[in-house]
Amino acid sequence: MAIKIEMLRCFCTVAQTGNIAEAAERLGRTQSAISMSLKQLEQHIGKPLFEGERKNRLTVLGEEVFKLALKQVRQFEHTINSIGEAANSEQGLVRIVSVPSVGALIFPAVLDILAARFPKLKVEIRDTDTQRVLDALAEGEADIGIASGHHPINGVEAIPLFEDRFGLVCAADHPLITQTAPPTIEDVVAAPFVRNALSDNIQTQAFVSAMEGAAIILHNTHSLIALVKTGKWVTILPQTVSRFMPETIAFRSVSDLPDKRQVYLYVHNRTRFREQTDACKSFILECIDDWRTE
Repeated sequence: MAIKIEMLRCFCTVAQTGNIAEAAERLGRTQSAISMSLKQLEQHIGKPLFEGERKNRLTVLGEEVFKLALKQVRQFEHTINSIGEAANSEQGLVRIVSVPSVGALIFPAVLDILAARFPKLKVEIRDTDTQRVLDALAEGEADIGIASGHHPINGVEAIPLFEDRFGLVCAADHPLITQTAPPTIEDVVAAPFVRNALSDNIQTQAFVSAMEGAAIILHNTHSLIALVKTGKWVTILPQTVSRFMPETIAFRSVSDLPDKRQVYLYVHNRTRFREQTDACKSFILECIDDWRTE
C-alpha cells in the first residue's frame, strides 16, 4: 500500500499530541482509524516509528520521518487552500512571498495599487527567508518572490531590484556608533557579535574568516533586533533593515566592508493570472527607488 497524505497527517498529529486519543479528537476520527493508519505507515516503512505502545516517544527514525512528513502535510494543506482561493477569486489571485526587510518596504504600496486596479483581486502575502521564497517559487506556490541573491529557477524570471550595503547594527549609544572613526571588521567582531543568515552572504575574506569562530547565530530578524537593543550585542545587516528598527538602534557603515546584498524580483512565468501578476511586477519595478529613499 502506498503512503497517503492522511497517513502522514495522522502520524504527525499523534507525534505532536503524544497519544492516539487526543489525536483522534483533533482530527475528528476514531481511535481505531488512527491506529490503523499508523500501523499501515509503519508496515510500509518496515520499521517502528514509536518506542513502545503509548505513542508518546518517537524512535530515531520516527523523528526524521516526522520532520519530513510535517513539511509535506503543511505543503499539501497550503496547496488545497490556494486552490480554494483561486476558485473563489472573481478577479484572480496573486501570491507574493518576500524576505521580511523588503516585504515591509513594498507590501503597503503594492496592496494599495492592486486594490485600486483590481478591486476584487485576492492577494496572498507571506514573508520568510530567502530559501523558502525560492522553494515557494519552484513549487508553484508563489507568483512573485523577492529574495536576496540571484538564484536561477526553471520557469521563473529573475530581475535585479536593488543593492543594499551591509553595515553595523547595534544600540544607538554603543561605542562603535558614537566613536569618531568608522568601525572596522576587526572592531565589530571583537565586540560581542551575533551572526545571522543575511550576513552569511558577505564575501569579504576578513569577515568570512571571523565568522568561523562566531558562537551565536540568530535567523529571526525580530529576535536579532531585540538582542542588539540591549546594548550588549552587535550584528551586521543590510541597510534597508535599519528603516524598520526602533530609534534606540542605529546603522553605521563598516570602513573595510564593501559588500552589498543583491535583491532580486522573481516572477513566475506560468502564473494563472498573468495580467494581475504583471501589474504587480511593473509597479514594484517603477517605484522601488522611491520607496527606498522615502
